[in-house]
Amino acid sequence: MAYKYLVIVESPAKAKTIEKYLGRNYKVVASVGHIRDLPKSKMGIDVENNYEPHYISIRGKGDVIKSLRSAAKKAQKVYLASDPDREGEAIAWHLAHLLGLDLNEKNRVVFNEITKDAVKAAFKEPRTIDLDLVDAQQARRVLDRLVGYSISPILWRKVKKGLSAGRVQSVALKIIIDREKEIREFKPEEYWSIDGNFKKGRKKFKANFWGIDGKKKKLPNAESVKEVTSRITGKDYEVKNVEKKERKRNPAAPFTTSSLQQEAARKLNFRTRKTMMVAQQLYEGISLGRQGTVGLITYMRTDSKRISDSAKAEVTDFIESTYGKEFAAHDVKKLKNAQGAQDAHEAIRPTSALRTPDEMAKYLDKDQLKLYSLIWSRLVASQMTPAILDTMKVTLDHNGVQFIANGSKVKFKGFMQVYVEGHDDGKEEKENILPELEIGEMVQSVDIEPKQHFTQPPARFSEATLIRTLEENGVGRPSTYAPTLETIQRRYYVKLAQKRFEPTELGEIVNTLIEDFFPQIVDVHFTAEMEDNLDKVEEGKEDWIKVVDHFYRPFEKELKTAEEKIEKIQIKDEPAGFDCELCGHPMVIKLGRYGKFYACSNFPDCRNTKPIVKEIGVECPICHKGQVVERKSKKNRIFYGCDRYPECEFTSWDKPIGRNCPKCDHYLVEKKVKGGKQIVCPNGDYEEDVQK
Repeated sequence: MAYKYLVIVESPAKAKTIEKYLGRNYKVVASVGHIRDLPKSKMGIDVENNYEPHYISIRGKGDVIKSLRSAAKKAQKVYLASDPDREGEAIAWHLAHLLGLDLNEKNRVVFNEITKDAVKAAFKEPRTIDLDLVDAQQARRVLDRLVGYSISPILWRKVKKGLSAGRVQSVALKIIIDREKEIREFKPEEYWSIDGNFKKGRKKFKANFWGIDGKKKKLPNAESVKEVTSRITGKDYEVKNVEKKERKRNPAAPFTTSSLQQEAARKLNFRTRKTMMVAQQLYEGISLGRQGTVGLITYMRTDSKRISDSAKAEVTDFIESTYGKEFAAHDVKKLKNAQGAQDAHEAIRPTSALRTPDEMAKYLDKDQLKLYSLIWSRLVASQMTPAILDTMKVTLDHNGVQFIANGSKVKFKGFMQVYVEGHDDGKEEKENILPELEIGEMVQSVDIEPKQHFTQPPARFSEATLIRTLEENGVGRPSTYAPTLETIQRRYYVKLAQKRFEPTELGEIVNTLIEDFFPQIVDVHFTAEMEDNLDKVEEGKEDWIKVVDHFYRPFEKELKTAEEKIEKIQIKDEPAGFDCELCGHPMVIKLGRYGKFYACSNFPDCRNTKPIVKEIGVECPICHKGQVVERKSKKNRIFYGCDRYPECEFTSWDKPIGRNCPKCDHYLVEKKVKGGKQIVCPNGDYEEDVQK
């Protein structure tokens, strides 16, 4: 079919959708991401010639480039409609170069959502390629290449092949290791609390010790507790004070990329990469039966909290008709973006609030529905009225010993009708309703229980808390978080244990070398300042070559020093404590790309290797000859199997406990459930709670 206009987008899925919207005069094709990049085999940056990058066509993209050139020749005009961000602008610029397009021509089209109206509106207002955006992307690419391709070879020669260093990944690794040092150096301190259960008539409530004779008192040890409890001679407590207040709680802002990644980790248990992959599917379009394919959310790489006036109006109408006028907030304040945030497009939101999760459920798979529900709920809640809570603070007194009870109840749900933001500690707020109490009346204690505690070290970072820390420190940008976390795990600099990042021995070696010889690379403030300068390039306020040169000149001197002074580090093998069953030589524990493993010390004459597995002290429930060991799948998920594999093929995702079901004699397993663990029978006939 003949066409007048050629439109080039990034993904084939998007191409099909957009072609339907534009009609028969348009042909829409996909570049399938980048088509040109720096070569993998060498630096590709001419440092002496203003850091000029040497771009080449990406290997394997020859046929795509050929077909794009052929299609462009047949068209009267070519439109470049790659994604609306720095990366997309750079792809448009590379396409213009390969296809010989005029950079002064208005052939760049951007849309924040893939809906018919948004796409058609975008084609009415094409613009020229924004060279400031291109320069900002190019500066980041050049800086990352200068760091990676300069430090990595030194690490290869001095430590181990296959290692790498990067501008953002090195800072992320340092943040994880600094936290680990805090944990190691932490000295627990003793402290006590006194919890009281009280009652007024039949109504029971809790209160906690506060102080003595009107002064707050700390309880550092058992002696201080005895001093308090010695004054408690009866069960009657007088209500000394009652404070009642009304408190407003405001909804969270619509999602940015990082807040979506954090909340999806907390509420959906999604890894960062999975969140972005599913969001990409929702953005590019889902088939809605007779309606055709429609993009369900706006562009998912953004650090803006803004939403359009038309989206606000639609959400407000929806809230009024669904929940009532009292739930719609008509005066939502304009939310401040984070420092350095780019406001080129909106927050992540549904393209239409009228497409409720319930209505979309039949078109979406399980993960798509979970993420869409989260994004939809967050947007709707953000435009709702604050929740109103009645709070009550009661002071109880017995012989000068004072307890305080805090209570709250929701008076008006407001936005909480739809959505409540998650917490990094996993604890959700609960109502604590106190009985009606008046000053001067008496209540009785049911029991008074002193408890000993010890201060806890800071928690290791989860994906959500690490992303939040990187964002708070201005390190990296929304699009960099997922690949950064992936890289430090893939290089085995860190590992996930109970969903928390733990540095490896290799990660600590690499971090120490970079800290000693390239301090600027891991300096959080320096990296944040660099990000700000790169943002100024995007705004046309800085020249990208000057920004790169300002970094590279001192970095070049550090490279020479490092090359001369870093001594070769030998990662010693640890004795495994048993001999090789093939040749009789001692086995050792080696550090490989994916962690530690057993290997024969007679390598290369003997190439015997074994994975390191952890016995759980349970006999195999199938063959009764082997031991059940903990293993890891290719996706790093823990499972359990017999150590006699492949002779015995027993495997289980849940941990066998060494007991059989009293009903059917099947082996029992320990299964994680919401709020803890349960012992269950895989046949579904039996369950019991795990004793804490």
